[in-house]
Amino acid sequence: MDRKMANRKLIRLSQLKSKLATENLEEIDWVTFGVIVKKVTPQSANNGRTFSIWRLNDLRDLSECVSLFLFGEVHKEHWKTEQGTV
Repeated sequence: MDRKMANRKLIRLSQLKSKLATENLEEIDWVTFGVIVKKVTPQSANNGRTFSIWRLNDLRDLSECVSLFLFGEVHKEHWKTEQGTV
């Protein structure tokens, strides 16, 4: 993990909103980790394509979640991922 994190900044999901407001994250090599705390049943968009929505949390502040929308190949490959997965 040390090798993978070298020269990268860890930003907790619960900090993401404040970091987006105060830092230019496009200029930083950053990573985050999250747990799937809720999955919405796959839905169809207006164009007929199916997508998934996951609610992610870092288990530090359960009131702060990030919604992740999965479309296209990402949806096809990962929609069966279990709730509770990191």
